[in-house]
Order: sequence, then structure tokens, then C-alpha cells
Amino acid sequence: MRTWIKGIYKKMNIERDLGLLLAIGGFYALGIFLSNTFVNVYLWKTSESYIVLGIFNFAIYLLQPLTFIAAGKLAKKIDRVAVLRTGIVFLSLFFLAVLLVGKKAPDYSFLLGCLLGIGYGFYWLAFNVLTFEITEPHNRDFFNGTSGVIESFAGMAGPLFAGVAISRLDAFSGYTAIFVASFVLFILAIVTSFFLKGRKAEGAFRFGLVLKEKRHNRKWRAILNAHLMQGLREGIFLFLISIWVFLVTKSELSLGIFNLILSGMSLVVYFCAAKWITPARRKKAILAGGIILYISIFIIINPYNASHIYLYAFLIGIGYPILRIPYISLSYDVIGQARKAGELRVEYIVVRELYTNIGRLLSIAVFLLSVYFFKPVNAIPILLVIFGAGHLLIYFTIRKVRTNSRPSNRSKAQAEMAINEKNR
Repeated sequence: MRTWIKGIYKKMNIERDLGLLLAIGGFYALGIFLSNTFVNVYLWKTSESYIVLGIFNFAIYLLQPLTFIAAGKLAKKIDRVAVLRTGIVFLSLFFLAVLLVGKKAPDYSFLLGCLLGIGYGFYWLAFNVLTFEITEPHNRDFFNGTSGVIESFAGMAGPLFAGVAISRLDAFSGYTAIFVASFVLFILAIVTSFFLKGRKAEGAFRFGLVLKEKRHNRKWRAILNAHLMQGLREGIFLFLISIWVFLVTKSELSLGIFNLILSGMSLVVYFCAAKWITPARRKKAILAGGIILYISIFIIINPYNASHIYLYAFLIGIGYPILRIPYISLSYDVIGQARKAGELRVEYIVVRELYTNIGRLLSIAVFLLSVYFFKPVNAIPILLVIFGAGHLLIYFTIRKVRTNSRPSNRSKAQAEMAINEKNR
């Protein structure tokens, strides 16, 4: 009887923690989508400098991988929930700092980027590990599905609401309002995290072992190269497109509509693609998604009006889900079948993110040099065409990777490797 009662109590705690983690993810998603889309526009309006934008984003992707390594070490020494809470605290400090420095934000672009990068690093490392530990095989699909729906709705509602607020309020007061709202949402996430059950840590952090594994594991090396290609595109695309949308339309509301179309289309395609894309169709889907994403670039490099911008949002809303669903699944399949995957799952995630951020740093570094020595109007379209091929090149790095889609008998932890993946 005592064993049965303990089992029921444990199950109730798991379900409770699952709901709390979803709530934290919801607060995070809404806070990020509400303001992060407009941070780069805010920096542009206060500086009108591509150099400032480049430095800000370079700092983010410089600190994010370094923080991932530090967070990975902490995740094996202290409570994972404390690591998650640390990330949210830094994200809160970022928005508080933006509010405090106001129009002088461009003068502190590197420091602001560092704060955001540290926040991302701590938050996503802990969130990924907690997702693996809190969810179980019978509720993991529910968690990932619900989390995806929450994120998609946040991606539609947040930017649109922010765009309306900024366009209706005077001067920069709209930006102040949405930054305050994001700060409050992160405070709510911190408060919610105190209700999560503590997660004890164990084991040594063996980052070097997993980094060296690429020498012996061809599949792992291919996945790391694929993430490098992914990072090359994301480095400049994650911030430059929002600026181009604003420059073409001269309206924050149009940027909100852009994200509404993108997130809305992605939500529909995610539902459809999840049913259509089987393990046998993964590589074809990755190639198809990569082609759509690359073709869409030629619409955005010379946009004449808002209709071109919205068509681009529509196409990438289709292309990203088609590519990401099989790509992420393949990535975790390779990790799940790698050496000591159950024991070193944190390290594999850290190394994978390291390669993604190396790609982002490389493309931003080239961007900074290009806009410094050449006219941005001439250099940027060329950079978009070159680095925009990153997602298309993913197919050519993984086309020979073959995995066993069925669970491995070597490790239960490997068979259950399904850590939640998000687009930061």
C-alpha cells in the first residue's frame, strides 16, 4: 500500500511539474515574441547603424555558447531548476537594462547583447534537460505538441500586439510599454519556477569527450557540420530581416503582421508536415524545405512593397517546418545512438549548440566587415544570397547519414531521447 501511495504521489508531482514547465515556457515565449522582434528595430531607430546591430547580435552569439558550457557544468552540480531560474533572471535584467538606458541603448549594444546571450544560454540548456527529465514516454508527445502550439500562438499574438501598441503610442513610449510587459512576464516565469520540484544533479561534465567524438563518429560529425551551416544563415537573417521589413514598410505594425503570417503559416504546416513526414521521407523533406527557404531569398533582397515582404513570410512559414521537423528528429536520432548518449546527453546538446553559434558568429563577423568597408545597400543583398544557402547545404551534409529509427536496446535513455527543440 505504501509503495502504491508513493507511486501515485510521484505521478502527481510529474504531471504538476509538466504543467508548470509549460506555463514557464508560455511566459518565456510571450515575453520574447512581444519584445525581441522589435529590439533590433529599436536599436536601428536610435542609431541607424548596421554596425550597432551587428555588434549587438555578435555579443549574443558569443556569450550564448560560452554560457551553454558553463550551464552544462552547473546542470551536473546544482539543481537544474536553479539553472533555469538563472536564465530567466538574466533575460529580465536585459529588458530592465534596455528600459534604464533608453535611447542610449546603442552605446551599450555589446553589453546588452551579452546579457541576452547569457540569458538564452542558461534558459535553453536547463529547459531542454528539464523537458527530458520531467516528461515520460506516455506524455512527451503531449508536452511537445502543447508547447509548440503555445509558442506558435505567442509568435502570432506577441508581435502583432506590440506592433499595434508601438504604432498607436507617441514616440518611443510604445517601446517602453512592450519592454515593461516582457519584464513582467519574465518575473511571472521566475515566480512559477519556485513551484517546480527540485532536480538533483549527478555525474561529471565531460565536454571534451563529446567534442572529440566527431573524430570517430561520422554521423555525429555530419550533424555538427549541418548545425554549422544552419548557424551561417541564422546569424544575419535573425536580425536583418526585421530591419528590412521596417525599412520597406516604415511601420512596426507591418512587422507585427509579418510575424503573424509567418507564425500562422508555420502552425498550419507543422500540423500537416508532422503527419506526412516519415523517417523514410526525412531527407527529401529537408531538401524541399531548404529549396523553399533559399528561393524565398530572391523575393526579400529587392522588396518593392509590403506584398513582397508578406509573400516572403508566407514562404518561410512553409519552408521552416518542412525542414526543421525531420532535421531535428535526425539530429536526436544520431545523438540517441551515439556513445554514452544517456549519460552524456547534456554534453551532446552543448556541443551541438556550440557549432550552431560558431556559424552565427562567422556570418555576423563577415557582415560587420562588409558594411564597414562597403556600402550596406550593395553588400547586404550579396550576403543574403551567400549565407542564405545555409539551410539548403544542410541536406548535402546529412544526405549519407542513416539511423535506426527504432529504439536501441543498448540504453533506455537513448531510446527516449526527445528533448524539446525551440527557434531562438
